[in-house]
Amino acid sequence: MATLRQYQKTLEMPFGLQMAGRIVTAKIYNQRRLVQRVAASRQEIPEVNATLKWLDSLFASLKQAASIDELRGYEGTSTARYFQAWASFLPDAFPFERRSKRPPLNPVNACISFGATLIYTEAVAFLHAHGLDPSLGLLHATEDGRWSLALDLIEPFRPVLVEALALDLFSHQILSEQHFEPKNGGVYLNEEGRKKFIFQYERRMERQFLSESVGHRTTLRQQLENQAVMFKASLEHAERFEPFLMN
Repeated sequence: MATLRQYQKTLEMPFGLQMAGRIVTAKIYNQRRLVQRVAASRQEIPEVNATLKWLDSLFASLKQAASIDELRGYEGTSTARYFQAWASFLPDAFPFERRSKRPPLNPVNACISFGATLIYTEAVAFLHAHGLDPSLGLLHATEDGRWSLALDLIEPFRPVLVEALALDLFSHQILSEQHFEPKNGGVYLNEEGRKKFIFQYERRMERQFLSESVGHRTTLRQQLENQAVMFKASLEHAERFEPFLMN
């Protein structure tokens, strides 16, 4: 059974370190690629160029990481630096100083959290569908009350889908202040805002593109499911798991 093999492999430190390393490397690659692509169509910002060089410098360190905790440190540091550059592309009306989750404290954080919840839910469903236990995490430690493997697998998709989408929604004025409401000490999308967000999310998930990494036309939703397929295959052959990379 796949789940029995998954339990065994999750306990093997070399396997966990290898898989987590690939996930973090792919996420940082996609963070860098998104910033690079957006910056190419904007006025040059020195801080953004500095961030791109700094993210580049991390890849050599990632290869030498000796523990999952070390990888988590690199991931946390890169994400904080990346968000500083990413935020410089937002309209002035929607500032973003830092990531806030529970609760999201402004409209930008509300969109990032909502988008992450949508893709997380899909990843959980795909893992179940392919006979895997979504709770057994590697990069995200296994904890009661969360699907840690799903959190692992969506990490490379966050820049590609969640943060790229949020940037477009604000930059193209698809979302405005009227689409948010204060609630439970935070700021959340209201019903109309959620409808607009989900419509654009679905368009992105189903839009076909030619993927350089897989060599054929595909969609983000197909690639998300493929992460579950490849992870299952990696339980027997570790080289079969390749996290999603942005063109």
